Amino acid sequence: MTDLRIRPALADDLDTVLAFWKTAAEGTSISDDRSGVERLVARDPEALILAEQGGELVGTVIAGFDGWRCHLYRLAVHPQRRRQGIGSALLAAAEERFARLGGRRADAMVLVRNETAHHAWGAAGYGPQEQWRRWVKPLAGLTD
Repeated sequence: MTDLRIRPALADDLDTVLAFWKTAAEGTSISDDRSGVERLVARDPEALILAEQGGELVGTVIAGFDGWRCHLYRLAVHPQRRRQGIGSALLAAAEERFARLGGRRADAMVLVRNETAHHAWGAAGYGPQEQWRRWVKPLAGLTD
């Protein structure tokens, strides 16, 4: 996989990323729109990491750091390119980023029903933390 290129996303990549997630990502998010991804890249230009092969987008991960914790979202690899080390390369880039920023532990958002992802995250050394539950409150309407 010598032609795999890992790099931060640029503003010109965002439409491609959003289209890619419709094919490669499991589930949807309230932030899966152009303005949501624009805010991410504007706030933290290195958080959205892309993997390209032959000039084509083949994987993504969001490696967010809030100054205290390291959060991983949207690890997605094109379905026809899975099991080729792309996800591992993206996670390595994210973990290197976290280490540079002083992060101590990373967590990942993984859908309960996504068994394929469970295997991939487990193989990468991540495990569920059963004593925690995610509590959410949509803020739509509060920022309009």
